[in-house]
Amino acid sequence: MNPPASSPPGPDQDLAKALWSFADVLREDGVSGLEYVEQLASLILIKLAHEQRRRPLNPVDVIGYDAWAEIRRSAGEDQRQHYEQAVVRLAHGPGNLGLLFRRAQDRVPDPAKLSRLIDLVDSYNWSGNEHGGRGAVYEALLARLTADAKTGAGQFYTPRPLIEAIVQCVQPGVGDTIIDPACGTGGFLIKSFEYLVEHFPTGVSPAVRARLTAGAFAGTELVEATARLATMNLLLHGVTRPDDHSRIAVGDALAQRPTQHASLVLTTPPFGRRTMLADETYADYRPDFWAATGNRQLNFLQHVHSLLQINGRAAVVVPDNVLFEGGAGEHVRRRLLDACDVHTLLRLPTGVFYAAGVKANVLFFDKRAPRADGRPSTQRLWVYDLRSRRSAPTKTATLTGTDYEDFVSAYRPGRPRGERVASRVFRSFSVEDLLARDHTNLDLVVAEPANDPFAPAEPDADLHHMAQEIAGELRAALKELTALTEALRPYGVHADRPDPGAAT
Repeated sequence: MNPPASSPPGPDQDLAKALWSFADVLREDGVSGLEYVEQLASLILIKLAHEQRRRPLNPVDVIGYDAWAEIRRSAGEDQRQHYEQAVVRLAHGPGNLGLLFRRAQDRVPDPAKLSRLIDLVDSYNWSGNEHGGRGAVYEALLARLTADAKTGAGQFYTPRPLIEAIVQCVQPGVGDTIIDPACGTGGFLIKSFEYLVEHFPTGVSPAVRARLTAGAFAGTELVEATARLATMNLLLHGVTRPDDHSRIAVGDALAQRPTQHASLVLTTPPFGRRTMLADETYADYRPDFWAATGNRQLNFLQHVHSLLQINGRAAVVVPDNVLFEGGAGEHVRRRLLDACDVHTLLRLPTGVFYAAGVKANVLFFDKRAPRADGRPSTQRLWVYDLRSRRSAPTKTATLTGTDYEDFVSAYRPGRPRGERVASRVFRSFSVEDLLARDHTNLDLVVAEPANDPFAPAEPDADLHHMAQEIAGELRAALKELTALTEALRPYGVHADRPDPGAAT
């Protein structure tokens, strides 16, 4: 578990704070927080390659020459030129190097400030303390980046205490192939790797070790800049190497059927609605999807089902609307209950994610082969209501690992679910009762034992749900109008004013 928020900061946190404070210095030069972290990633990797090249035991040359030494020997404009030459050369490198430097560039316009930043990176031994120290520094930087409202970066950052709790529940093993189809900065892959390292069994064969090194972890990220952050994060945590093939694919995970299947899928799909034009859905070219919808989370649920091998398991973070939305939402929920053992739902407090007002949940399920008797694979859904136990987090009082301890204990990782014990905040519902609910609504209220567990939600909750749906549709309409405007622009037609040649 994470240490309490009141724990004193260590040297890694101190360095992260010093590095992030330099972001404020560069803001006046127009350098955004995201651009700054990308700049740091480039410098850190070049410094790390320098350290690995010069270590006394088993030195390795991962980039072909000592770029950091050339950068450090120079000054002023000459130093800038050496750095930019290194970036161009590394952009043509193999695997992770090519991804990390493909669009890298010097973001610091002032040579004096670039020199100060190089000095700051040079002050830390990025090869020391195994993988924990350097990884912790980078994670702390990402946490600061995503907590910064100016960057809007919180959309791709799942809080690490939540990830750790999920990973403790699903218990990744040496036989797993772990995939995150919406990987953001790579938190699920890193925490799964760390869990494996901590719980690595004895007697593992060389073949299994080779598989773990070569392809047990993979992710997909739509935004290339975010994919670079994830790749750097995996590299600093020891999940991959600079010259290794990239574990993070850049692109739309929903665009095609999976070519690789997973025994464990952990993911936080992007919140929001449409990502396509109004007359398209992913179901147009995904025959494996159950329903056509513009709701990205529903599409990701269908994709995760296709991504899983039989008896594979998944944990997916979803907003409340996935649990109650009608139409395609009802159809997807019914098919999911039928095809998978949907066994656990964790209801999170409002504000766990940085987007204000978002209510999220974690849905745990295992893919099953069709039953011979035709009955649904789901038997009972256990719902843990963390909302009733904790007030909404704030920027200064975020949830820590201790906030999830009771849920992990109630989940009983590695033990039969028949041993679970109901409580005021943890109750189970039969699949028959779930299917009998209006629209197969899984937005379940875990009430006091004396109350009716199927009582309707409070009016405020219903209004909140309606507001979420309306806001989603408005965002989708705005995106469609923007796309139409861009499509018509070459023809001199603007969607925001009438075409003077059109009939009125």
